[in-house]
Amino acid sequence: MSITFTEFGQRQEKCQVIVLSLDQALYQVLVNVDGNETLLKEDGGRPFRCRNLQGVREALVAMPVASLVLRHQSAYDEMIGQPLRERDNTLEVKLSLDLDLPTAVH
Repeated sequence: MSITFTEFGQRQEKCQVIVLSLDQALYQVLVNVDGNETLLKEDGGRPFRCRNLQGVREALVAMPVASLVLRHQSAYDEMIGQPLRERDNTLEVKLSLDLDLPTAVH
């Protein structure tokens, strides 16, 4: 399931937005729509991807965003041959949409 920028911009209620850190300087965006994390796509149908967090924030500034977080899942355990953890090693950091502030919210 996915949502385009136009569909997202037309939503009446604000949504939580998750910025996925896919790789070094590559980000993709999920929008929590009715409890489901949904991929944000460009209006042409391609998944929205960006090379920096500032570009993501600029693309979302006019959207109905309730909160914005950066999510990173480390592959460290797998890379060093460790068994998968029972607990998830996902890191989530709150971000600000205010373009005049630093990216992370303290």
